[in-house]
Amino acid sequence: MTAGKQSRYLAIAGRTLLGISLLIALFLVYQLFVTDFINSRSQAAAADELVVVLAQRRDDLTSPSTTTPASTTTTAQVVELPELMVEPEVPVGEPFARLIIDRIALDAVVFEGVDRTTLKSGPGHMPGTPLPGQPGNAVISGHRTTYGRPFYELDVLVVGDEIEVETALGISTYSVREILIVAPTDVWVADNIDGAWLTLTTCNPRFSAAERLIIRAELIDGPNLEYVEAVAA
Repeated sequence: MTAGKQSRYLAIAGRTLLGISLLIALFLVYQLFVTDFINSRSQAAAADELVVVLAQRRDDLTSPSTTTPASTTTTAQVVELPELMVEPEVPVGEPFARLIIDRIALDAVVFEGVDRTTLKSGPGHMPGTPLPGQPGNAVISGHRTTYGRPFYELDVLVVGDEIEVETALGISTYSVREILIVAPTDVWVADNIDGAWLTLTTCNPRFSAAERLIIRAELIDGPNLEYVEAVAA
C-alpha cells in the first residue's frame, strides 16, 4: 500500500470515528436533557389534570361491608372491622396520585401503567397490584436516568425515611423498612404482602439495567391504617 492510499484510509477512518462520536454525543444529549424537557411538560400538564381527576375519583370511593366472619363454625362470631375505603381502578395512562419523598426532594405525579409510553410521563403504578393506600403491596416503577429521572436518587433513602402518596383517599404515609438489590427476573418483589406496603422499583446501578433497586415501605398513617391494623390483629 502506498503512503498516499494509507493516508486516505486513515483520513476516512478518522472521519468515520468522528461521525460515530458525534452521533453518540447527540444521543446522550437527547437521553439526558431532551427527555427531561419532555417529562417536565408532561408532569406540568398532569399536575393540573390530577386536581380534576382526584375530585372525580373522590365521588367514586366505596366502602364495602366492615364485618367479616371470625370462623366458619355454627357459633361463628362476627368481628367488626374499621371502615375500608376502596378506590376504583384507574385506566392505563391516567394520572391518579402524587408521590412525595422529602429525602430526595421528589414530588411527582403518578400514572397508571408501567409500559414504556406511560413511564415517559412519570412514575407508573403496576396494574394488578393494589393502589397505594390499600391493603397489599402497591408497586410503583420509575426511570432513574431519563425522562425526568424521578428515581435518580432512590439509593439515597435509608430505613426509616417516610414516603407519602396522595390519592383520592387522602394522604397515605409509608416508612421505609427494606432496601434490596435484585435481578430483573426477581418479579417476586411485586407479590402481595399481608398488611399495606409500597414497593418502589428502578434500574440499578445508574445508567444500567443490570439490576433492580427495590425500596419497600410499610403503611404507618392514612385513611385505611386502622383497617389494616385490625386485620393484622
